[in-house]
Amino acid sequence: MKTAAAVLTETQTYIPSPTVSAFDLGPVTIHFYALSILAGIVVAAYLTERRFVARGAERGTAFDIVVWAVPFGVVGGRIYHVITDPQLYFAPGRNPWDALKIWEGGLGIWGAVALGALGAWIGCRRHNVSFLAFADSAAPGVLFAQALGRWGNWFNNELYGESTTVPWKLEIHEMSAGRAVLDAAGNPVVLGYFHPTFLYESLWALAAGLILLLVDRKRNIGAGGISALYIVLYTAGRFFIELMRSDTANLILGLRVNTWVSGLLFVIALLVFIQRKNYGRSRAHPNEGQIEPADGSPAESR
Repeated sequence: MKTAAAVLTETQTYIPSPTVSAFDLGPVTIHFYALSILAGIVVAAYLTERRFVARGAERGTAFDIVVWAVPFGVVGGRIYHVITDPQLYFAPGRNPWDALKIWEGGLGIWGAVALGALGAWIGCRRHNVSFLAFADSAAPGVLFAQALGRWGNWFNNELYGESTTVPWKLEIHEMSAGRAVLDAAGNPVVLGYFHPTFLYESLWALAAGLILLLVDRKRNIGAGGISALYIVLYTAGRFFIELMRSDTANLILGLRVNTWVSGLLFVIALLVFIQRKNYGRSRAHPNEGQIEPADGSPAESR
């Protein structure tokens, strides 16, 4: 028997969600969440390579640095997620080993950015290139990677907002072991129809990435400024999207942890962006033929 929500929306438009989140390839299970993350990494690496070469880096250097940044970022993203939502893994009745199952969803962007930046810094040191130039080169691609990665949440039937009747509402199924739970008639059980916050964030990240590309092309932004602007733009959207989400999360003074983090990082990144405007444009090798800014400020700091 269909739920009341399903009957109500039979003649209305909505965004359907997949009823499976993985498929078997021989003895290996391939998760669409992982494929979405992988697709984002490929796009980000390709764009970063092109932009880093334009900043004076040798071809292939960005790919070598990405090899350091990605594993650090994945580990950092998972650690952040587990720390901010520990009840999902360590509450009574939960299995702590599930904290290791990254393919089931759950990567915190700020943990990924923090440790990913550490990995990138190590890679930059090994190649003797500017970390700020790499970060500025990577920023738009990272946003495109986030836009693609959010579609993994669509396959997992997660990351949705409040119940709604808007024409673009998202159908959410009850999922278990990577598949939709079936009712007595063999139909997927529909939990309801909600705001597709995963889609809102994906579109916002895509738009922010395009803005970064345009600003970096049209304006002479100081070293580290494009990286700071990435945080400014992303957190501006993420702040409001967090207010729309309805999934369980830890709260501080009535607001989700990620809402507070987004607001704090927005302020810090905006101040950094303003401060960096007097520096020279980032270059992979800032001490090779870099012209000092007219105001006497450093050309770039690593």
